[in-house]
Amino acid sequence: MQIQEDPRAKTTRDLYRRYSDARTDWDTEARKDIDFFYGNHFSDNEVDELESRNQAAVPMDRVGPAVEKLKAMLTSNSPAFTIIPREDSDSKVAKMWRVVLSYVWEISDGNSQLKEAIHDHSTSGLGYLYAYIDADSDFGKGEVKVTSINPFRVYVPSSSRDRYFKDADNIILSTILTGEQILNMYPELGPQVNPETGELEDGIIENISAYSDDEDYPSSQQSNQQKTWTPAEAKDLEFSHQEKYQVLERFYKTKVPFYLIIDTNSQEEMILNEQEFQKFLDENPGVFERGLVQFQEILQTRIAVVASVGEIVLYETVLNTDIYPIVPLPNIYSGTPYPRSDISRARPMQRLLNKLWSLALTHAQASAGLKLIVPMGSVDNISQLEQDWANPNAVIEVDSSQGEPHFPAPTPLASEFYKLIQSCEFYIDFTFGLPELMHGFADKAPDTVRGTERMLAQGAERPKSKLRDIELSIRKLGQVVYGMSKGHYTFKKIFRLTQANNNVNEVMANYYDDYSETVMDIQKDRHSIGQHDISIEPGSTLPTSKWTEYQVYAEAYQMGLIDRVEVIKKNPEIFDKESLIQRMGEIQQLQSQVQQLTEQNKELQGDLQTAQRESVSDRKRVEVEKFKSKLSGVQSDAKADRRIQSSKLNNAVQLEMEKLRPQIEEFGEGLGSIPEN
Repeated sequence: MQIQEDPRAKTTRDLYRRYSDARTDWDTEARKDIDFFYGNHFSDNEVDELESRNQAAVPMDRVGPAVEKLKAMLTSNSPAFTIIPREDSDSKVAKMWRVVLSYVWEISDGNSQLKEAIHDHSTSGLGYLYAYIDADSDFGKGEVKVTSINPFRVYVPSSSRDRYFKDADNIILSTILTGEQILNMYPELGPQVNPETGELEDGIIENISAYSDDEDYPSSQQSNQQKTWTPAEAKDLEFSHQEKYQVLERFYKTKVPFYLIIDTNSQEEMILNEQEFQKFLDENPGVFERGLVQFQEILQTRIAVVASVGEIVLYETVLNTDIYPIVPLPNIYSGTPYPRSDISRARPMQRLLNKLWSLALTHAQASAGLKLIVPMGSVDNISQLEQDWANPNAVIEVDSSQGEPHFPAPTPLASEFYKLIQSCEFYIDFTFGLPELMHGFADKAPDTVRGTERMLAQGAERPKSKLRDIELSIRKLGQVVYGMSKGHYTFKKIFRLTQANNNVNEVMANYYDDYSETVMDIQKDRHSIGQHDISIEPGSTLPTSKWTEYQVYAEAYQMGLIDRVEVIKKNPEIFDKESLIQRMGEIQQLQSQVQQLTEQNKELQGDLQTAQRESVSDRKRVEVEKFKSKLSGVQSDAKADRRIQSSKLNNAVQLEMEKLRPQIEEFGEGLGSIPEN
């Protein structure tokens, strides 16, 4: 059965051929850089020439260790997305998205994916990080994930002049699969049961044209004497012939209509796509005619993807992002999609170093096996002389009359020769921005610790420049994940992060009930690309001196600028820091409680003493009042006694006067009879 080729599949295949042919030379140069990283420095002609001189094709590899050291520096720390709110009202949203992006990075094993991309960035000059939706994860609900992509699988138009290919018309991702692999991913291509006849019919895959090439990976142009198993070499390891198919995913920009709905009364806004807008019209008939709601059609840029294999299209969809999900990490950017690597700049010096190393080996070989010069005719059998010359205990007879044999000693190599070797090594490290001090050579370090730390800080400036370029790419990736997450996570979900200290950090999304607060309403805001006022910044992955950082924090603690919890967090020798901080918190709480109880006890003691003093004063006051009462009674009794005694005295006087009255009257009358003169 002949399958008619889909026009979209034909467009993708034509673009793939154009882009692939345009970058052929870059593939060759990038493969040479990769071979130099793996220690494959010589071509076939160079190996034959060295073997003809009885020399081994052994390179003095300085490029490979430099690349490994650069990778170690750039991936020393794990990156983390930092969501920075632009205003106070965005802090809650920023915290929520920080958890979501960290969750995506964690389930994708982002650290290993980033290291793989940085490896490609350092060796071939270009690495890729790719954000996609894994439809099979979370029991079919799907997850947004991140992975690294081999740079030879991505095809970009040569006309692109943007560092991140924002101006590219299309970006094509190629995936080579065997027949079994493609049937596992797309079962609908395999044999199907006819519902009418019940018979098993051939699948579509039987009529799809197979892929002629085996891998999207250039073949080596070197001798490959030191066998390196790249995909180009591993493709021929299996003897059984397997049909291979090429799945091409073409990403391109398109305009998608959205509808801004405005409630005329409350002025509330919402953005709907075409399907949601039609559903809104069906559920709310006549709202626009009555003037209750206004709408405006807005065209927005989105990234669409169409996947095809052979002549057929597997799927076509629109992603909820306006940035290509394939994010490049270019090394030495040249204004084109074909950047260079550090190895490409160090290759000429590495070849010179190999030549100098070969000359040193040649001189050592000449010094170890000196040439013997004998006069003609002085030795009967030259072959036997060569065998005896190799024997340290041999006795050799010669005719000295013809002249004595002698051997010329090779001229010693000048000291400048060895300095030239050191200069080549220094230049290669200098090209990568890695001085010997950063490799851990003690003889290159200053005499003091602070001087060493300062030299390390100065030496890390150039890797910091490379890291800034990588961080910009990670920031682009974060924006892609941000947009795709809003378009995918429209169902109820808990994003849970488990820390190394077993602490759990989680947020809920799209929960609507009366008991749990909806932390994030992704379903409502899934069409608003970049509408949240947050800024995505990746965390630095450069190494830091833990002891220097700890010393800074210790001095800040002594000055009273920070608390001791921060110092504990920066101490490199404390393992279980969280438990220690937790125990310190509990101790501080207990100490605070003891201090409160002590103060309360003091207050109670003071109150008790006051109460006791008041009690004694009250008792004294009562005794005085009692005494006053008794004294008042005695006084009253005394007054009463005086009144009684006075009354008795008056009564006695009056009684006596009454008794004397007759006598007084008689005496008066006697006085009256006496003449006045």
